[in-house]
Amino acid sequence: MKTLQTAIQHVRENNDFIINLLKEFAAIPSISTLSEHEADIQTCAEWVVQRLEKSGFENIQILPTAKHPSVYADYLHAPGKPTVLLYGHFDVQPVDPIDEWESDPFAPEQRGDNLYARGASDMKGQVLASLMALSALHHEGGGIPLNVKVLIEGEEEIGSPNLGTLMEEHKELLACDVALNPDAGIISATQPSVTYGLRGLAYFELWVHGAKSDLHSGLYGGAVHNPAQVLADLIAGMHDSEGRITLPGYYDKVRTLPDEEREALAKLPLSQAEFMRNAANPPALFGEQGYSFIEQTGARPTLEINGLYSGFIGEGAKTVLPAKAMAKISMRLVPYQDPDLVQQQLTDYLNANAPDTVTWELKPIGHGAPAVLVDRHTKPVQAISAALEETFGVEPVFKLEGGSIPVVGLMQEILGVQSVITGFGLPDDGIHGPNEKVHLPTFFKGIETLMHFFVNMAQ
Repeated sequence: MKTLQTAIQHVRENNDFIINLLKEFAAIPSISTLSEHEADIQTCAEWVVQRLEKSGFENIQILPTAKHPSVYADYLHAPGKPTVLLYGHFDVQPVDPIDEWESDPFAPEQRGDNLYARGASDMKGQVLASLMALSALHHEGGGIPLNVKVLIEGEEEIGSPNLGTLMEEHKELLACDVALNPDAGIISATQPSVTYGLRGLAYFELWVHGAKSDLHSGLYGGAVHNPAQVLADLIAGMHDSEGRITLPGYYDKVRTLPDEEREALAKLPLSQAEFMRNAANPPALFGEQGYSFIEQTGARPTLEINGLYSGFIGEGAKTVLPAKAMAKISMRLVPYQDPDLVQQQLTDYLNANAPDTVTWELKPIGHGAPAVLVDRHTKPVQAISAALEETFGVEPVFKLEGGSIPVVGLMQEILGVQSVITGFGLPDDGIHGPNEKVHLPTFFKGIETLMHFFVNMAQ
């Protein structure tokens, strides 16, 4: 008789096969932000289609958008049972700086218990874990015990600019009772956790323009204001000496963290030393004073400089006074902050502080995403909590995630459903950076956890 346990045993007996699938998936350079990889995005979408077919799904289709496609499929053979919408993304971040990778980011390499590749953790590993869980239940566990719809997109790493339109166009197709989003992580390989909050995101390019062209710094330096210097001054003024952001009104709508939550976050089993190791060992931590590093990275807003460009940045010397300078700026937002209002606050700061010796332009990149809070006491959250404890043998803790997943807010707004936010990435997986990896023992525990979750939801 096929049961949940036979499905789990099947996965345990086929680890090598599943690892090879993950290598195939991660080998596709599906970088959504670079136009030269458009064909790879399509190839990756077709790979997902093939995997869905082999997992027993039906009504499989590639849904085009104004840029990169999404993939849809469903399995609707459980009358009276809930319908879960599984979300994922198959696009990945660029690999720069390539010289810091110890192996080719698109030639997945297993070293010990880890598989190294771009997307291995974020989030091809999570997508494959979800599909393997459903496939095992379908073929070896007596059937998928509830109704499942799948939506896997190709634009998450560029802010999901077309996902809202796609959801509006296919609202009936995507109708469900709850969404499952495995794009998060756990505290450690031995301590599972449930994410109940995500920070939002606002992203901009700030351009500062001076003269019409680059100038000789000897002939004109000292008389013409350098845009790079102006940009540096503006950036420096965006934080005060205590790490607080100085944009006017920036904290007016920031959610105050209740004492109960502060006490719970303080009990999370993550030491400062471990956090620093996961953060690639900076010399010291820095952040808004009066808050712990856990609060700073989950419950407080940020303003970060993600990139800088100006003048001559090649090898050697060139005495140039640049005509322009640019900074890429991201802000992680907490509940009640509005991305549009934050843009206005940044504009007000620039109006008040930019000198009239230059001109400037603020360009929003992608669509802003508000922060998300999930009710920890709902049945779906209880189902994933129980599934984690059943697999790991340890009661999970609840945590706030510092990253942003725009689709969670979109699903709440457009489809009217809450999301269960889970995932099995580890803090040291190096997502978005060199040598991204997935911890394979935790990856396989993730597959088993998801099988337990689907069964729990059906019951």
